[in-house]
Amino acid sequence: MAKNTIYIIDVTNRDGVQTSRLGLAKLEKTMLNLHLDEIGVFQSEFGFPTTRHETNYLNANLDLVEIGAMKYIQLGGWLRAIKKDVEEGFQRVPKLKHVNLSISTSRQMTEGKFRGKYSWADIITMMCESVVAAREHGAESIGINAEDASRTELKRLIEFAKAAKEHGADRIRYCDTLGYDDPLTIYERVKALAEAIGIPIELHCHNDLGMAVACSIAGAKGAIDAGTDAYITTTVNGMGERAGNADLVSTILAVKKSSGFKNKYQLDEHIDLSHAWKLCKYASLSFRVPIPVNQPAVSDNAFAHESGIHADGALKDSRTYELYDYTEVGRGHIDLVETGRLITTGEYSGIKGFKNVAGKRELKFQDDDEAQEILELVRYANVHTQKPVTEDEMKFIAQYPAYARRIMSVQP
Repeated sequence: MAKNTIYIIDVTNRDGVQTSRLGLAKLEKTMLNLHLDEIGVFQSEFGFPTTRHETNYLNANLDLVEIGAMKYIQLGGWLRAIKKDVEEGFQRVPKLKHVNLSISTSRQMTEGKFRGKYSWADIITMMCESVVAAREHGAESIGINAEDASRTELKRLIEFAKAAKEHGADRIRYCDTLGYDDPLTIYERVKALAEAIGIPIELHCHNDLGMAVACSIAGAKGAIDAGTDAYITTTVNGMGERAGNADLVSTILAVKKSSGFKNKYQLDEHIDLSHAWKLCKYASLSFRVPIPVNQPAVSDNAFAHESGIHADGALKDSRTYELYDYTEVGRGHIDLVETGRLITTGEYSGIKGFKNVAGKRELKFQDDDEAQEILELVRYANVHTQKPVTEDEMKFIAQYPAYARRIMSVQP
């Protein structure tokens, strides 16, 4: 990998799905992984290896990586930094190669959440044991999450991070768990941390004060200015607990286009924002959360002009009132809407209606038996997601029926 580079780790399928009263079906999580691979994200934190209803989905997605359905992306599991959790996670998901191990580090967390059950020495010991266990089970990369790092004394944080490095951790996740930092404080703290430990820092910022994207790129700048790589965790459309996380597309645009970063800090060369529109629209549909009208890049108003001065300026030269082209984020096409007869596919569809829909989506089957098999899976997908099956979902099911069957198999 290139030196002093900013990489993106998307956590929609882990942190995003923890949003209260919202969630994703396993098929939807799989589609997001495929879309995130298209956009060039370095890693998707794709779920919880110790959670039983995730097991089939996690193993099937790792198999999809093996057969080349996902070209670049790594799939990483989230585990508590507890040795028994690591062992259980690798037992359930034996092909797991990338993990993030999390434990609280601030006094507020250790005293308020653990109620004195663990001393500071215990926290470090548990974390180190989990790193060793993960490596023994075949982990190729290990990130250590310092939960509530922004409210952890810097001296303690450095002690914690050095111990993680000494026991084999590849990077430290600086978690601004409550969105407590501001861009100036996080820059200074992360720079000092990176200088002290000399391994990459991963920024994980929440949006409680509305500064998740700003803090994420400021923290990344601190890490790179200290001579290490930086990783930024994001979620699609900023989905996440409470006020959400750093938005994926906004974060990438901030690195690529803002005055302090453009042509000065290197972003992972695999990033391709031309898939942003499709990704964000799919996430919005899957979460059942509309994209705010003023969200950067992908909202209805992101490239809309009405006032006379603005419209005149944009028509003469788009750069007058647009920092980047709409084509850069995958916009500019015309969506066709059927206004006549409409045949849809759902849990009670028959073979003739399905063939009609499949034909419009250029799906071909060897024979009626294959068409019937795919129809059955599409029916299950409708039950599984409780939403109309999208074109991309149908194409995935048709191309990878055996994997789709496993992904949608959630048994208690």
